[in-house]
Amino acid sequence: MEQTNFSVGLDIGTTKIVALVGRKNEFNKVEILGVGKSKSLGVHRGVVNNITQTIQSIQQAVGDANTNSGNQINDVVVGIAGQHIRSIQHSDYITREKPESVISEEDIQKLIKQVYKLVMLPGEEIIHVLPQEFKVDGQGEVKEPIGMHGGRLEANFHVVVGQVSSIKNIGRCIKSAGLNMANITLEPLASSEAVLSFEEKEAGVALIDIGGGTTDLAIFKDGIIRHTAVIPFGGNVITEDIKEGCSIIEKQAELLKIKFGSAWPGENRDTEIVSIPGLRGRDPKEISLKTLSKIINARVVEIIEQTFLEIKNYGHNDLKKKLIAGIVLTGGGSQLKHLKQLVEYITGMDTRVGYPSEHLAGNTQETVSSPMFATSVGLLMNALEAKIINDDEEVEIGETSISENEKSPTDFSNKRKSILDRFGEKLKEFLDNA
Repeated sequence: MEQTNFSVGLDIGTTKIVALVGRKNEFNKVEILGVGKSKSLGVHRGVVNNITQTIQSIQQAVGDANTNSGNQINDVVVGIAGQHIRSIQHSDYITREKPESVISEEDIQKLIKQVYKLVMLPGEEIIHVLPQEFKVDGQGEVKEPIGMHGGRLEANFHVVVGQVSSIKNIGRCIKSAGLNMANITLEPLASSEAVLSFEEKEAGVALIDIGGGTTDLAIFKDGIIRHTAVIPFGGNVITEDIKEGCSIIEKQAELLKIKFGSAWPGENRDTEIVSIPGLRGRDPKEISLKTLSKIINARVVEIIEQTFLEIKNYGHNDLKKKLIAGIVLTGGGSQLKHLKQLVEYITGMDTRVGYPSEHLAGNTQETVSSPMFATSVGLLMNALEAKIINDDEEVEIGETSISENEKSPTDFSNKRKSILDRFGEKLKEFLDNA
C-alpha cells in the first residue's frame, strides 16, 4: 500500500480520544486501516482544561493507530465542539455596483466577509458563516444566485461562534503532539456526514449526538444546515448521578449504566437487584434496577427536554420548518436501553439510532460501526473527501484554458467547496493568524 493513500480523523472527546486511519476502497467505501483509542484526561465538556494531559492522550491514540495501521501519521482532520460553541441566525445584503452584470462568486464572498464584521461578545470570534437562502432583488428562495442578474443580493446566514481561547488550545495540543492539522470541522457536521442520508437532510431531520460531556444538535432542512446547538450535559452526568444516588465509585457507576441501565423506569420489577462488590473487604452493596432506571430517567428526560426546546426554537411547529424525517440519535449515549422509545414519547417525533456502518467497508470490525464512533468516521470521511478534491485539483492544473466569458454558472457553482471544507479553511486561517 502507498504511504500517501490514507487519511486520519481525530476525535478529541470528553471521555475518549479516537484516531481513525482509513482509505477509500474500489467500491467507494471507507476501509479502516487502524484504530487508536485513549482515555481523554484533559477535556471537560468538550473544552481542553489540561494541555499536558490532552497532548499525552492524543499521542497515545495516534501512537496506537500508527502501530495498528503500519503507517506514519502526520496530518489529521480534527473535530471541534464543546459548550463554548453557539450559533445565531443573521440576515445581510449588499448593493452591487454593476447590476447589469451577472452575480459571481466574488459577490457572495463580499457578502460573507461583511457578516464576519459582526460585533461579538468579548473573547468570542465568528468561526464560520454558512449561507442558507439568497434573495435577488426581493425574489426569495434562491439556492444558487450565481449567474443571475440583480442589483441587491441578500442572504440568510447560519453563523457559528466560538471562544477564541478554546479554539487556540486545541490547535496548540495538536501541534505539541507533533501533528499537522490538515483540516478542522464542527463535530455535529462530521456526525451528520456519517449517519444521515441526503433524503433525510432534504426532508428535515434533527441529529442528536449524545457524547460524554455534551449533547450536540444539528438541524437540516432542504439539504441545508439550519441550526446547531451544544447542550452542556452528556453521559458523564448520568454516571455522576448514579455514583451519588447509589453511593458507589465512578467505575462501578459506569459499568452499571452500560450493563443494566435503562431510560424507561417501568421496564424493571422491584425484585430485580444487582450486587456490587464492596470496597476493601466491605459487604457487597445491593442496588434495585428500578431505582437505577429512575435515576437515569430523571437526567435523560432533562437532556431530551433541553434538546427538544432547541428544536422548537428553530420552529418545528411551523409547517414550512417541519422535520419530516424526525430525530436521529447517535454518539455513545444513544446506546442506552429504551432511549429511542423515551425520545419518541417526549417529542412525538419519529426516532432512529444512527450507525456509521453504511459508509464503511464490509470487513470493518463491529466496534467502529457503533454510534460511539460516528464523529470519528465523519471526520475520516471529511479527510478522505478533502484528499480526493486536492488530488483532482493537482491533475487539472494546466489541462485546458477556457476564458471567463465562456464559463457557465454551473462551472462556478461546482468550484464552490462544501460546508466542511470552507469551515475548515476559515478555522485554520484563524488559528494561523492567532
